[in-house]
Amino acid sequence: MTNASPETRIGPNEILRFFLEIFAFLSLGIWGFLAFEEWWLKFVAGLGAPLLAILVWALFRSPKAVFRIDAFGKAIIEIAVFTAAALAWWTLGQPIVAIVFAVVAAVSGVINGRRELAAG
Repeated sequence: MTNASPETRIGPNEILRFFLEIFAFLSLGIWGFLAFEEWWLKFVAGLGAPLLAILVWALFRSPKAVFRIDAFGKAIIEIAVFTAAALAWWTLGQPIVAIVFAVVAAVSGVINGRRELAAG
């Protein structure tokens, strides 16, 4: 017998969402290191962009977020981070990666959003 409640159930979409988050953070780091010529800008953007995204995610969007916000606020944070990652790939000249990531993230986000809204 397990003590798993509906809130702690980990399904396929939750696993996908975890990988989307990791991919988004890594994408922002890759973008930061490749998008600039000057070494100091590469360093600042390559480390700063993913760290900022991780901080915002941890404060507002993660399951153990510091600040509790409603489902719509969480959706805005998620859209901002995932859009930034997709735009990073687009500006690096990888539109297929950007579009595939954006579509998968959007579908996963809609599924998760419906679940969050139904849970109340």
